[in-house]
Amino acid sequence: MLDDFDFIDHYRVCPDKGVDLDAIDTRDKGPFDKRKRGEAFTRDAIEEIQHLQYQLFTESKQSLLIVLQAPDAAGKDGLIRKVLGQMNPQGCRTYPFKVPTALQAAHDFLWRIHACTPAAGMVSIFNRSHYEDVLAVRVEKLAPEEVWRRRFDHINNFEELLADRGTRILKFYLHISPEEQLDRFRDRIDEPEKHWKLTTSDYQARERWDCYREAYYDVFEKCSSDAAPWFVIPADRKWHRNAAVAGILRETLRQMDPQLPKADVDLDQIKRLYAAAKEELQQRHSGK
Repeated sequence: MLDDFDFIDHYRVCPDKGVDLDAIDTRDKGPFDKRKRGEAFTRDAIEEIQHLQYQLFTESKQSLLIVLQAPDAAGKDGLIRKVLGQMNPQGCRTYPFKVPTALQAAHDFLWRIHACTPAAGMVSIFNRSHYEDVLAVRVEKLAPEEVWRRRFDHINNFEELLADRGTRILKFYLHISPEEQLDRFRDRIDEPEKHWKLTTSDYQARERWDCYREAYYDVFEKCSSDAAPWFVIPADRKWHRNAAVAGILRETLRQMDPQLPKADVDLDQIKRLYAAAKEELQQRHSGK
């Protein structure tokens, strides 16, 4: 069953169609009937992802941008730690986008984003992103509607520019229920090692849950394209979240099909040099 399952097609938001989040079960298990099968799939997928990312890095022609958006406590950090962070850090960078600094705010909203996009051979992971400028900015009324409305076109043009340069773009929305979110807030209270995550703003944002949901509807409808698709990932079950994203990432890297560069040296000459070096080393040891 898993061999026939198209992770990209199943979770993707079709261009110009949008999506009804209320119709998507946050506890959906996708193609997996058991948690153990999902976790085993994730392990296998990560192993292949690591291999493909190595080839992407050495090929140094294409790049990959991964965007993560979600309500608080939906699991962006956990997803990075369990799946995305398993890629070789030599060719992968993670960028958390928080409130803009004074310098960043003095530029256009994409200025700080563009500097973090991946160079050829690299993977960039955005923990929150330029979409905050049409989500939080909209809901929290940090800019007038005439400003943030124009940003949809700016974002589409920006992502098209990246795609033209050879960057594949994957954008994930981690879809959790308000009930699951509150349970995870409780875990933060109960576990001292998570106290650093506690903020009153998390609870204030819950009061505007429907407003944020409406803002995401616009994002999905206006900014899911062939070059930069959105994927809605049911995330109440953490193991399913990990498996679904791993499946999409693996399929995408397979499509990108990065190739190891061909050797540009005379292999016969290298073999002769190796043989000579080995013989010299043996002679040194035998003379002691």
